[in-house]
Amino acid sequence: MVVPKHKWDEAEAIVDGCLTEHAILLSGYGGATTTNLQKLEEAKKPKHAAISLIGEPTLYPHLPELIKTFHKRGMTTFVVTNGTRPEMVARISPTQLYISLDALDKETYMEVCNPVGDTWDNINESLELMRTKDTRTVIRVTLVDGLNIKSPEKYAKLIEKAEPDYVEVKAYMHLGFSRQRLPRSAMPSHDIVHSFAERLADELGYEIADEAEISRVVLLSKNGRVEKIE
Repeated sequence: MVVPKHKWDEAEAIVDGCLTEHAILLSGYGGATTTNLQKLEEAKKPKHAAISLIGEPTLYPHLPELIKTFHKRGMTTFVVTNGTRPEMVARISPTQLYISLDALDKETYMEVCNPVGDTWDNINESLELMRTKDTRTVIRVTLVDGLNIKSPEKYAKLIEKAEPDYVEVKAYMHLGFSRQRLPRSAMPSHDIVHSFAERLADELGYEIADEAEISRVVLLSKNGRVEKIE
């Protein structure tokens, strides 16, 4: 995959900007009578940075430096990638690394993800790299009714390449631009998610460690426990 040529912001500038905008978001709470002032003071000192929410973070060429900069500020980092740039996956060491795996084979991948180019081999390479990482690792599987809820044994074979600490099985949510191409019925119920997660856990030899029905998500763990990150 070719990364577009841009004038990229430096890592320090991004971290400074994130902290400034975070403070702005909190600025109005101090005058509210319903605000817990102790919680507000805690919120002014963020501990965790999620590098994931808009676009594909591994396209940013200074991602390793960005992670290190957050760590120098005493914060943890959570990177979520689609795995299409294994060369960057090899370079980064966040506190927790997620790879989104939303297809059980190449055919399903092309249908569900509609990638720009054929990047299925890249994803498989990233899965192989994940098992070598000295950090906490997670595979995230987003289930879309009518598209990819099938053959948990095939998902298991892919996930076994990565040997993640956790597997997060969650439902697609009918939000954002996805509403223009998917019906509301594409959201599987929590019962469907739980059932699929149970079958996947059996294939992997993992255990259900936690779940949240309201979010339609089930967490699988190698040892059935969740290790908390401070």
